[in-house]
Amino acid sequence: MGGVIANPASSSKTSQAPSGAVAQSCGVGPGPGAGRGPAVRGRQLGDQRLRVAALDESGQEKHGEATAGVKRQYMGCAGRVANGVNTVYCSYATADGHALVGARMYLPAEQLADPKRRAALGIPQNVAFQTKPHLACDILAEMIADQTPPWAAGDEVYGRSGELRTFLEDNRTGYVMRVGRAFGVEPGTGRTMRADAVATRHLTAARRWQICSVTGSKGERAYAWAWTATISPRHFLLIRKHLQTGELAYHYCHVPSGQPVTLMALVRVACLRWPVEEDFEFGKDHFGLDYSQARLHTALLRHIVLAMAALAVCAVTAAQATTRAPAPILPTTADQQPPEDTGLIAFTVAEIKRLFTLITR
Repeated sequence: MGGVIANPASSSKTSQAPSGAVAQSCGVGPGPGAGRGPAVRGRQLGDQRLRVAALDESGQEKHGEATAGVKRQYMGCAGRVANGVNTVYCSYATADGHALVGARMYLPAEQLADPKRRAALGIPQNVAFQTKPHLACDILAEMIADQTPPWAAGDEVYGRSGELRTFLEDNRTGYVMRVGRAFGVEPGTGRTMRADAVATRHLTAARRWQICSVTGSKGERAYAWAWTATISPRHFLLIRKHLQTGELAYHYCHVPSGQPVTLMALVRVACLRWPVEEDFEFGKDHFGLDYSQARLHTALLRHIVLAMAALAVCAVTAAQATTRAPAPILPTTADQQPPEDTGLIAFTVAEIKRLFTLITR
């Protein structure tokens, strides 16, 4: 999809077994449905074989203290601690497209504990403090109620939450979650080991690693991957190694019973965590996801939902156009000349938005 919202994920490698013992509807106000995207996105992308709920948070810097959810906290958009509002998002990601489908604002406990400030910011009395993993559980509960998706992925904020992992397991949803190097796993040796210790002790041999190439928004990305079994037959430790630097990234995985598992399947789920970053980029650059000047709780939620809905319309349209377009003519040898007619490039989300703007003026 030209490096934007629709990106096919593929690999030419086959998987191997792990090594032995180590081996409101579209809510615009407060309430349970607030910040939930239109269900059409799930239906339009729901026939894909691999579907992943990718969790991450993004925010908007704000000045002063008169905005619901504002406090000094780490802001990913700024790359530092700053004054702003953070929101937990979920992207519905498939090989052919992705879009934001859920959002929950993170509200600091100090705002909720002050009745006068809560009232001034328009925060309803029934809204209680929730951590980011708890907010993610709320989003996922709605997706599971709609019978989607079969997989979830997230960074360390969500991977280290035992409550979130238990919630997914209880609902027969597989996950591939980033965890830190100090995350404890039980590789079948009778004791808990750090994730980095497992890699150091059991994954030193080159045959334990498999190079997998997955197509991303910026082209082919190749890493070395390895996985190890744990004392649980449904849990695995997946490790990614950078081919140049050797840097390791750790993922804790769960595969529901009755569902086959391969290394490549876990790799594809792990790689479908990144589309949420593209959703943030396009949501902010083209649909004003972080350009809200609202300060009250309900108004902020309305802005988020409208921006998500606009992004979803363009993302689904671009994904459908990509899957229906003729396959590109690719060279098979180094000296092959390009065809006389290379055809049209696939529609991008930005181009879909531009065309929509032109025909609705």
